[in-house]
Amino acid sequence: MSQVLPSTQSAATTESPVMSAAYRRYAMGLLLVIYIFNFIDRQVVNILAEPIKAELGLADWQIGVMSGFAFAIFYTVMGLPIARLAERGNRSFIIAASLAAWSAFTALGGLAQNFVQLVLARVGVGVGEAGCTPPAHSLITDYVPKEKRASALAFYSMGTPLGGLIGTALGGVIADAYGWRAAFMVCGLPGIALAVIAGFTLVEPRVKQVAAAARAKVNGGATFRQTIEVLWTKRTFWLVAFAAAIKAFIGYGHAPFTASFFLRNHTESIAAMAQSTSVFLTGISSSIHPDWQIELKSLGFLGLSLSLMAGLGGAFGAYLGGWIADHYGARDLRAYVSVPGVAALLTIPIYVFAVTTDIALLGIAMLLFNGILGTLWYGPVYATAQSIVPPHMRATSSAILLFIINLIGLGMGPVAVGLLSDILAGPFGLGASEGIRWALILSAFAGVASFGCFWAARGRIREEVTG
Repeated sequence: MSQVLPSTQSAATTESPVMSAAYRRYAMGLLLVIYIFNFIDRQVVNILAEPIKAELGLADWQIGVMSGFAFAIFYTVMGLPIARLAERGNRSFIIAASLAAWSAFTALGGLAQNFVQLVLARVGVGVGEAGCTPPAHSLITDYVPKEKRASALAFYSMGTPLGGLIGTALGGVIADAYGWRAAFMVCGLPGIALAVIAGFTLVEPRVKQVAAAARAKVNGGATFRQTIEVLWTKRTFWLVAFAAAIKAFIGYGHAPFTASFFLRNHTESIAAMAQSTSVFLTGISSSIHPDWQIELKSLGFLGLSLSLMAGLGGAFGAYLGGWIADHYGARDLRAYVSVPGVAALLTIPIYVFAVTTDIALLGIAMLLFNGILGTLWYGPVYATAQSIVPPHMRATSSAILLFIINLIGLGMGPVAVGLLSDILAGPFGLGASEGIRWALILSAFAGVASFGCFWAARGRIREEVTG
């Protein structure tokens, strides 16, 4: 059964393309896989932080620069011109080319011999990944009807926790066996092949204009300045953007240091659990083949366990947030901001307990609930950004949203937490293990500000969401 999809341009000047339900499912699945690779390559550096730090002699603030700021500054800046191109150009080709670029730079990170070279490789990853989400959000908004928009964008956003899961687990296991350089190579190179598939099979649904004059008129109506002018009047957009940015600040700030926290504070417990897990997995594998043995070290065990907690919990939370927003938002649009607002508060005590309990396994397990609540905002926030502007401004709106989220979250989060850890460990005399613990705890309380922004957005969202 076919369905007529809305075009990204004005209905007066375009015709909506016809796309089968089967192809729509394929396209959504392919975009999810691409976004999973996006976050595999973005997040794999987090589990590799300790071995990279040891080999290259880095401080925690340099880990923060490498894993956050170096990536984010170019990711956020390049996202805007690429989004402008996506308003007019072939979004499918933009996504495919970007995928090939960031995959290649991820692999090149494995060749870095010093801090500067590694930072430059991460800059390349950031530039490449800037061309993924704004065009993808715009495509998805064209692919699905309005009433399923939050769920569809939440489905795509599941790539964040799933990519983090795979990148963390795969990176940790490969680093244990072959070193951190091999982990970069293995995670990066397959994306180049996926880029070829995307380039040839991902359809651009935008219909060409009948006349050049009509095309010029439509395109001329979506300048960057005019998009900003529309967004400037939308108080909801800015409140939601900064609420999400604070959530991203916490999430990205914690990510590079979670494994380090457990390695520094639960050294013996993690080693013992890694050994027990190795015995268990070897017992299972030997029943398949008697010569198979699986040996996990601390880093590999943490990669698997942390990725499962954050990845599975995050994927479920992202999907749940989209479903809740579409289900309850149909009756009251304030659900789009109420749900992530409450979740922002609830994550604080859960995370504090996870990093203060003396039982390492319990701390790791609590991160499952933190992952669920920490990703509820994806679908509602991205759907709001797509629904608050006219269709031909959606890619740019998405890029501006991501600019704010990633500049504050990814750009500042890891550096801030790393600096705070160094300050607490050194000048305040807490030492490396307690310094990182309190840096994680103090940064978690930024969730109060996120709640405030989400709750304030309830006041105008019903009047300002237009389509």
